[in-house]
Amino acid sequence: MRERNRLDRSISTYRVLENELNDSVGLIEMAEAEGDKAMVADAEASLASLRARADVMKLESMLSGEADANDAFLEVHAGAGGTESQDWASMLLRMYTRWAEKHGYKVEWLEESEGEEAGIKSATIQVKGENAYGWLKTETGVHRLVRISPFDSNARRHTSFASVGAFPVIDDKIEIDIPEKDVRIDVYRASGAGGQHVNKTESAVRITHLPTSIAVQCQSDRSQHKNRAQAWSMLRARLYEAEIRKREEAAQAQNDAKSDIGWGHQIRSYVLQPYQLVKDLRTGIQSHSPGDVLDGDLDAFMAASLAQKVGGEGAGPVEDLD
Repeated sequence: MRERNRLDRSISTYRVLENELNDSVGLIEMAEAEGDKAMVADAEASLASLRARADVMKLESMLSGEADANDAFLEVHAGAGGTESQDWASMLLRMYTRWAEKHGYKVEWLEESEGEEAGIKSATIQVKGENAYGWLKTETGVHRLVRISPFDSNARRHTSFASVGAFPVIDDKIEIDIPEKDVRIDVYRASGAGGQHVNKTESAVRITHLPTSIAVQCQSDRSQHKNRAQAWSMLRARLYEAEIRKREEAAQAQNDAKSDIGWGHQIRSYVLQPYQLVKDLRTGIQSHSPGDVLDGDLDAFMAASLAQKVGGEGAGPVEDLD
């Protein structure tokens, strides 16, 4: 039913655009025949608006993967570098939270491991809303920051790395068999957000899938039972995403441009000093306003990455966000 409603909305929107296009073209023809330049200008402005709406529909049509319409788990992990990378990881987490809020998505905090001095070592959030995974999957990879360190008394320039991973929240109808012998379950006292009561008992849960070494953890609730259930959901999502990725890599083994998530293979660089530039190394999309990007202005980067992945179209007509 959800899929049917989504398709109904898409078809209805397309028909509205089609009717408005025909009306605008007819209006221009009539205005030109009457020599009414003001009416021609109004109709041309309507056409420009129609084009922008059509571009949005084109992008949404690319979100046709098995789980693109689903909610998403988003994980951020600091790289090597201590406080610098941990602060960078917290900046990325804020960036995605702001992006989600701007699009009307609901964000639920699931797990956070705080840094020793600042920032975070890792964190997991759930982003709830239609096509959340379809958009966020384009952000999976290593992100690089270059800036004058606020933690360096000598004000030297530092380079920091953090990794981002997005995984779909899967429906109950998708069955993923995980034998008990293949997992190890650990419980521990929670840390980080949650208030004074969260760490009085061993309510936090970590589940490790032994064959793949995939580990998930949840400490968002005081109840170990609820945290365990959420951790199982996260593990199923990780295994499901890993299987999807395996299929894609097998089908596109000949594509040298496929992304590598390993350290040293960053997908995007954020330079704050000595100049200001954010550049996506996969698509070439760039912005000279890193402050806006770090405040959640990610749509152009996501759209270009999605277009390249789906149809090899690259960045399209937008080459620079300025």
